[in-house]
Amino acid sequence: MSEDLLLKAESITKNFPGVLALDKVDFDVKPGEAHVLLGENGAGKSTLMKVLVGAYQPDGGSILFQGKQVRFATPRQAQRLGISIIYQEFNLIPYMNVAQNIFLGRFPKRWGLLDHAKMHAEARELLASLNMDIDTHTRVVDLGTAQQQMVEVAKALSMSSKVLIMDEPTASLTEREIEQLFATIHRLKTQGIGIVYISHRLQEVHQIGDRVTVLRDGKYIGTRNIKDVTLDELVSMMVGRTITQMFHRDYQPQGEEAFRVEALSRGKKPCDVSMNLHCGEIVGLAGLVGAGRTELARVIFGVDPYDKGEVFVFGKPVKSNSPAKMVELGFGFLPEDRKAHGLALVLPLAENVVMASLNRLFPSHFVSNTKERQVVAKYVEDLRIATPSTSRLAQYLSGGTQQKVVLAKWLCTQSKVFIFDEPTRGIDVGAKAEIHNFMNELVKQGAAVLMISSDLPEILGMSDRIYVMREGRIVAEVPRQTATQERVVAYAMGHQVDVRYQPTNGAEPIQANSTPDPRSEISVAVKP
Repeated sequence: MSEDLLLKAESITKNFPGVLALDKVDFDVKPGEAHVLLGENGAGKSTLMKVLVGAYQPDGGSILFQGKQVRFATPRQAQRLGISIIYQEFNLIPYMNVAQNIFLGRFPKRWGLLDHAKMHAEARELLASLNMDIDTHTRVVDLGTAQQQMVEVAKALSMSSKVLIMDEPTASLTEREIEQLFATIHRLKTQGIGIVYISHRLQEVHQIGDRVTVLRDGKYIGTRNIKDVTLDELVSMMVGRTITQMFHRDYQPQGEEAFRVEALSRGKKPCDVSMNLHCGEIVGLAGLVGAGRTELARVIFGVDPYDKGEVFVFGKPVKSNSPAKMVELGFGFLPEDRKAHGLALVLPLAENVVMASLNRLFPSHFVSNTKERQVVAKYVEDLRIATPSTSRLAQYLSGGTQQKVVLAKWLCTQSKVFIFDEPTRGIDVGAKAEIHNFMNELVKQGAAVLMISSDLPEILGMSDRIYVMREGRIVAEVPRQTATQERVVAYAMGHQVDVRYQPTNGAEPIQANSTPDPRSEISVAVKP
């Protein structure tokens, strides 16, 4: 055992019924480093971490911590020794305050009673070490996502953690919050704490990591120093092939108008929104977190009622939209939170695929198991859904596979218009490419797609046109020919953009911060 290793896992093997989740995997962590763990969904990353913290028992292999062989029966044993994990879904009690969450189960006592003063003082000290100014009396439910994450980090530090595992820590953070998190990680590294960092955002690898290990299909592929490996090499290691074009689009002639909203409002978000979408095109919807993009999607699909405005589907007005009505009209909605709103996690994959199409598939209201199997098998093959069985519960599928199941559900309804809300959030690079390619095929076949994404390269790479939202309003419409990341961000933040646009209809070029020519492609001026 090398003395410079905090944690070393050797030949870790883990079996589940019908699945070899880990096949003799090696992994180690040094003091004061950030070791990035990469792999597609289902590669075994989460399983390995759960073995390291005692949530799963390995079927083979060994774990050494500071040179001594260990075996954890429970996560609490791992925590006591100094190994903590922060899951993507935080393990906090919403209606308890910050200090209570940090010391949950380990409250300091005096004379047999809870010592509130000491608990809050120590909580404040821990948060100050992370450069966080949070009132320790605040309930966790009243904190933002980034603040909740810092509470989780403080909780880990309160247990004198020497190894801290972070599972998708930036999935729900803004760019500024990500910068704060990275600063915190750098501080922890200077204290000699080893960080295990799991992420699907490849651009973060070189920003935060010192070494990177790649898993694929439950197998150890390799470990490299960050400075010696390119992103293309990492992608090839992860998927076993080279993805030469992440955003593949075959642009189609604009077809008939699929839907249009005029002056649509629901309170402040959305507010006075007018937009449209044509068959054969992907329209991107960009904006900062909180701009109102998801709220707009929910109103369009009828999940939430609107206060005023008009909705048109294929040129015909829709007087009262509801999810059932919009499905009947050919709409499919892939929500941002696929687990909470897109899937019935306790039902099998097969039932999730057909649940929105029961009336169409079985008009007699008698469900034929044979027909169901045939229908589901088609989508499993078409979408390359990785599952040992269509009877596998949705909750046990990987993130990318779950997203494909949600897509299959709406394809099964024979939808013509799709709303994709963050379609590739939290899924691996290979699954992202498959989702992008499938979106491209949908519009080639005449479907219309409205894509909401916080991933600007995705918005720029996939969209025919881009609407930008800010504070519940559409503030710009940008064609792909003139769209840049800087321009979209500027619109989203409300800045003037001093860039000339070249209209395609013969009008004179205009300044984006001037009064737009009604003939130009850009029809909305951005104001600070």
